[in-house]
Parts: sequence; C-alpha cells; structure tokens
Amino acid sequence: MRFGPWHPLSTAAELLPAAPGVLQVRLREGLVRYPRGKSAMIHYAGAADLSRLAASLAASHPAAPWLCRASVGPCAEPMLAAARLLAEFDERFGACPKIPGPEDMVER
Repeated sequence: MRFGPWHPLSTAAELLPAAPGVLQVRLREGLVRYPRGKSAMIHYAGAADLSRLAASLAASHPAAPWLCRASVGPCAEPMLAAARLLAEFDERFGACPKIPGPEDMVER
C-alpha cells in the first residue's frame, strides 16, 4: 500500500479526500516502546471517508502534535486493508500501535 505525504493531524481533514482509504498516524517527535522495538506509529484506521476520519481524530485529540497520511489510489475495502497493516505491525513489534503514555516514550 502506498501512502501520500505527512500532514499535521490538526489540518489533515482539509487536505484529505472524502474517499475510502487507510489513515496512518505517527508522533511528530519521539518513539513509542513496543515489545519488539520502537516506532513513531500510533494508529492505523480504515474509513469510507478519510477527511471525516481525520476530522474526528483531530477533534478527539485537539492538542496532539501528531502527523497523518492517507493511502493513495483506490481502496475498495479500507477496513480490511487497515486490519492487514495492524496485523503486520503486531507481528513485527509485538503489539498493535497505541496512543502512548509518558512511560511508553523513548528518545530517538
């Protein structure tokens, strides 16, 4: 799956299409400690409307300095595509992406 450029979550809804796809969310700075490594990724989700999903996440986390990007090209089954990415992440890092607490953070 290909993804487009990173955007601040706070403005992503204005830039992303109202189309089906997968949204990937990462920390702007720092890494999250997972059982088998570190990653800046904290969320994957599929949606019928990427713009609406980004707006909802931004409203739920208004002060979060996160970046997000959307899949590029047709995505007939966005929830299934997101589930595959989550399974791959879990296999590689030993857990699904999560919104970290201070205890989960590590320096780059």
